Amino acid sequence: MRIPFLYSFRNLLTRRLTTTLTASGMALVVFVFASILMLAEGLRKTLVNTGSYDNVVVIRKAAASEVQSGIDRQQASIVETQTEVAFGAEGRRLLAKELVVLINLPKRGSNKPSNVVIRGISESSLSLRPQVRLAEGRMPRTGSSEIIAGQSIAKRFKGGGIGETLRFGMRDWTVVGVLDAGNTGFNSEIWGDVDQLMQAFRRPVYSSVLFRLRDSSEFVKFKTRTESDPRLTVEAKREVTYYEDQSKMMAKFLRIMGLSLTIIFSLGAIIGAMVTMYSAVANRTKEIGTLRALGFQRRNIVGAFLMESLMIGWLGGCAGLFCASFMQLLTISTMNFQTFSELAFTFSLTFGIIYKSLLFSLIMGFLGGVLPAFRSARMNIVDALRAS
Repeated sequence: MRIPFLYSFRNLLTRRLTTTLTASGMALVVFVFASILMLAEGLRKTLVNTGSYDNVVVIRKAAASEVQSGIDRQQASIVETQTEVAFGAEGRRLLAKELVVLINLPKRGSNKPSNVVIRGISESSLSLRPQVRLAEGRMPRTGSSEIIAGQSIAKRFKGGGIGETLRFGMRDWTVVGVLDAGNTGFNSEIWGDVDQLMQAFRRPVYSSVLFRLRDSSEFVKFKTRTESDPRLTVEAKREVTYYEDQSKMMAKFLRIMGLSLTIIFSLGAIIGAMVTMYSAVANRTKEIGTLRALGFQRRNIVGAFLMESLMIGWLGGCAGLFCASFMQLLTISTMNFQTFSELAFTFSLTFGIIYKSLLFSLIMGFLGGVLPAFRSARMNIVDALRAS
């Protein structure tokens, strides 16, 4: 004969204060756990959304990012003539030879300097990135000292707004437009004419060649041929893979840091749950004796107390997730370990994070309640009924 679920639920309501305090401690742990996972997921999603599956990024072999890469004009021309490159509506190849460099800009308000990506673009650069659109102003004219800035740059950095002027590469550059790149890394970049930027930074080589595949299934054929071509020292990656690789190191660091903090905090929460459940067992000794006298087995007593502890964990998990969900309203910035540039992104709550957080809260509840539950089951019926 099982003890009804309502019995455990009613006992939690009877001890509202201790139940609330214990669940609050668990909620704090789940909040930290979920927030760190959301941070890592937000970073990964921002970088993965930055790329397109049908686009291919060609960089120098063994270069970890476009910033470290260099492709000379001859190699870029060989890549341009490959049959896998798609053609646009105007009969031009959907291919862009780009330059990526880092500069230092002061932030608005604090005047604190931070690294920002400058991307030299070609005519097809915008067509290759449908997730990017011009929010204000216009595109920079070819051959001019005009640039456009991502919304994050325009908002956070001095001189990044439309109509303002930035000075780098020993020249003044006028911001003539603002890009809306959604939740992608392009929001944290500045774009300008590639030839003008190569002159300004004295760079004789491109950083990367980006193009759209004529047929997505031809990627392996293109990669195999170009990477074995003795004239080329390049490596080809799908654009989504390239950006996903960039997120791995930072996401791994965040997860390790988050798990370390969570393990430390969870020990306190488990001890708190254990104290609460031991107190419940001590205060209900006669009640436990009565249940045993009515015919309930030891395993039924264990199950009832474990159910109470699991419900406390569940309540803490739900409360922690509810608070963590508001973190999605925040936008933060951090340094991309691969490019050493600042990247703005938001927290991201997924079904996987919800599932892991609730499972983690139930594990804390189980560990906190298992010892008190077995203690209650070991009580002698006569001694329990005689307890005052």
